[in-house]
Amino acid sequence: MYVCLCQGVTDGQIREAIYEGCCSYREVRESLGVGTQCGKCACLAKQVVRETLSDVQSSQAALACSASFVAA
Repeated sequence: MYVCLCQGVTDGQIREAIYEGCCSYREVRESLGVGTQCGKCACLAKQVVRETLSDVQSSQAALACSASFVAA
């Protein structure tokens, strides 16, 4: 779904930016230009960033737990 109509940025593009190394809304904004025109998309864009970062952190924690379980 389109999050930022001004820049044509989708939620998938925001998630991909997180997966590729962006660690904050500021970094996503600088990378994709989301929220830099009218600003109406900022709340939704921040929500997508927060949710994606949370998912990434949960996945990393799960991988760390399974890796330590296998190693033991």
